[in-house]
Amino acid sequence: MKAEKKLAANVQHRKAAAALPPATDIIAESIKPYAISEKLRGLRLRKSMGLAQLAVHTGLSAAMLSKLENARLVPTLPTLVRIALVFNVGLDYFFTDQRKRHVVAISRQGERRKFPSDPKEIPVSWHFESLDFRANERKLNGYLAHFHSLDQAKMTPHFHPGAELLYLIEGELELSIGTELHHLSAGDAIYFDSIQKHAYRSVGTGACTAVVVTTGGTT
Repeated sequence: MKAEKKLAANVQHRKAAAALPPATDIIAESIKPYAISEKLRGLRLRKSMGLAQLAVHTGLSAAMLSKLENARLVPTLPTLVRIALVFNVGLDYFFTDQRKRHVVAISRQGERRKFPSDPKEIPVSWHFESLDFRANERKLNGYLAHFHSLDQAKMTPHFHPGAELLYLIEGELELSIGTELHHLSAGDAIYFDSIQKHAYRSVGTGACTAVVVTTGGTT
């Protein structure tokens, strides 16, 4: 009698197990709401990076990366860590519902550092501090810029995709955009398409500081 009961219990257990989907299917369904494959593809495309290039940076094969992006392979945590390091995002980026994701990042004054506009440039046109360096996946870039006085002939034009908004906090600033020169005083603001070559220089005797916001690139 005991043997029959045990046999019946085993049969029932096997039937119940057979009714369950494979473990990989359960995992795939559980992580589906997080759209990890779409996030992986989005990170790569925003950097204009090919699968082969990403494979070099991560040490993962291009074939594996393709399967991950097409949701044909469930990613492991070590795999996501490798990819996250390349794109400077945290693991939480992959496991947060974007519809409910609100980024809050505070940059304390004492934490920021000043960097030259171009370390090879002499004299340096300006120094800047990143105002949003703690935010991952930024939709814009914010800087506190400190412009220096220099000869107009030594202004170094540069350009970058997107747009730029500059608000002058203090001082007098000369800004060249294309072939035009613009003079800004404290309290003035200017918006322009930053694909045009532009350059800055302080033309006053005191400090010349501005908040600069860019999209699509850096100042």
